[in-house]
Amino acid sequence: MKFNDSFQNLKSYCEDQNFAGWDPYDGLNSKVFQALPLKHWDIARLAWIQGFKRSPINLRKLLLVPKQHNSKGIALFLLGYCRLYEAASQGKIEFGTSETLVEKIKYLTQLLLDMKVEGYAGACWGYNFDWQARRLFLFKKNTPTVVATAFCVEALIESYKITQDENVLNTALSSAEFVLQDLSRTEHGTGHIFSYSIKDGNNTVINASLLGAKILSYAYKYKKKQTYLDMAKKAVVAACDLQEDDGSWIYGLLPVQSWKDSFHTGFNLDALETYQQNTDDTAFQKYIDKGWDYYTEHFFEADGKPKYYHDKTYPIDIHCPAQVIVTASKLNTFTKHLELLERTLNWTIENMQSKKGFFYYQYRQGLSSKISYMRWSNAFMFNAMAHYYLEINK
Repeated sequence: MKFNDSFQNLKSYCEDQNFAGWDPYDGLNSKVFQALPLKHWDIARLAWIQGFKRSPINLRKLLLVPKQHNSKGIALFLLGYCRLYEAASQGKIEFGTSETLVEKIKYLTQLLLDMKVEGYAGACWGYNFDWQARRLFLFKKNTPTVVATAFCVEALIESYKITQDENVLNTALSSAEFVLQDLSRTEHGTGHIFSYSIKDGNNTVINASLLGAKILSYAYKYKKKQTYLDMAKKAVVAACDLQEDDGSWIYGLLPVQSWKDSFHTGFNLDALETYQQNTDDTAFQKYIDKGWDYYTEHFFEADGKPKYYHDKTYPIDIHCPAQVIVTASKLNTFTKHLELLERTLNWTIENMQSKKGFFYYQYRQGLSSKISYMRWSNAFMFNAMAHYYLEINK
């Protein structure tokens, strides 16, 4: 299928759904489960979520899980529309004129602002469902995380560049105070690791810490507050220290977090590059170069098939092909790696897109999960394809 047809089908599907949908982790939103006493038992919550996530059959209608907006998903759609606006400004209007796209940008921006979680030192966002992470943590609905917040911050700043709405910019920049005052920090060498969320004890995830640095780097770019630069740099130092000699990163520091996967590697590289662009501190370029080489050499097969892990292909997660396009664009290596990106995108369209326009969650050797997830699948691919469209038309 041609790129334009594929992207138009995805765009139409998401707009028809008003960007709302299901999520791999939204099982606890089930009205059936919430009516049961099992909801108070951590093992039951974990099993229920994992059952929904792993099942190739969508049980959500049957068990009354509503379609909803998700802040990270809305941020990804907003980022994508900003890229389409940029393309339209250069005369490329297959997916909308500047006038129609700016209306979508304003709509999604306001939606994202309305989803902001109140009561913290700065703007922050969480997810629209309770989420049990192993037995250790229950993240209640709208518990703010640095991951969701980082995506929202970048999207709002890109929106500001188009609309020049100072309220949007100031809201985004205030997230730096959320990072500094509401997240915890764990010393690592001469740097530190930011926590994933406001909860104690989830301070071992490398990409989450780098996303904290990414937020701070945006605040430094616009406000030139030295504290933002210093605290961002410490997170970057720690993450680069944790990079292995071959350029790879494990997901996190706990024994159960020792895997190496494709899209979190992409997140790391994106955050490091964003830090350098926002601060003009290019001292970490060698880590980006090593990481990018490892990323492209270990996570993609000759036919473009994206691998989940460095040493294992399946299950192929839709995040994997989506993130490499965005990361290549951010690192300004898109043109150099166009052949790889074309092969990967073509494979994904042929194997992971429904005729209805949406993208599947996971491609497996056995029974694939062909459920439409708005944040996890469609928002990520929408943003990726918007980046791709902009890049090939430069």
